[in-house]
Amino acid sequence: MSQIIVFGAGGRAGRAAVGEALHREHHVTAVVREPAKYQDLEGAGVRVLSGDVTDADAIASLAAGHDAAIMAAYDPDTQPDVFFPAAAHALLDGLARAGVGRLVVVGLAATLETIDGTPLMDTPGFPEEYRPFCLGHAAGAAVLRTSVTALDWLIVSPAGDFDQAGARSGRYSTAGVNMASRISYSDLAIALLDEIDTPRHHRTHIGVEEA
Repeated sequence: MSQIIVFGAGGRAGRAAVGEALHREHHVTAVVREPAKYQDLEGAGVRVLSGDVTDADAIASLAAGHDAAIMAAYDPDTQPDVFFPAAAHALLDGLARAGVGRLVVVGLAATLETIDGTPLMDTPGFPEEYRPFCLGHAAGAAVLRTSVTALDWLIVSPAGDFDQAGARSGRYSTAGVNMASRISYSDLAIALLDEIDTPRHHRTHIGVEEA
């Protein structure tokens, strides 16, 4: 049984992670900006707290006493190229001060590399309207990759698209870029929690898809 803190617990990926952690009998701190809007998350094994994932001091305080953290947050009111790097810097600082050893980040398939090493978002035909969001994710990932830290971080991205209505199958596989593949939020959450309970990948970026 572990103490896990989930940043962005009010979103679909965050909620799924909270649910999977509870399924495994972990204790969860669910961090959201406005707890009053997410009272449905409260329950046995879960406490809901207010927090800003770009504030290192807040992270250090909230995460004290936890074993691992999941980052599934996004702020639509902040530009992606500002939000994701700021969150990465704050998590590296705050989690280190809190003594948290493992961070699993929900990533983006478009930032995974194709066979020739080119990020999917840089391949011909990739929709330009998605690039700002993708570049923000990539900038956040770059902060993690270039950091000098004892924190054992991992980025986990759905390799294709989300099956938003998909049920929990209990199965997934690791994969490279495959935009034709899908995965449910519940099965993504299984991958996230597997990498906390029995870490297999370290300081890298992986894709997961339905098995």
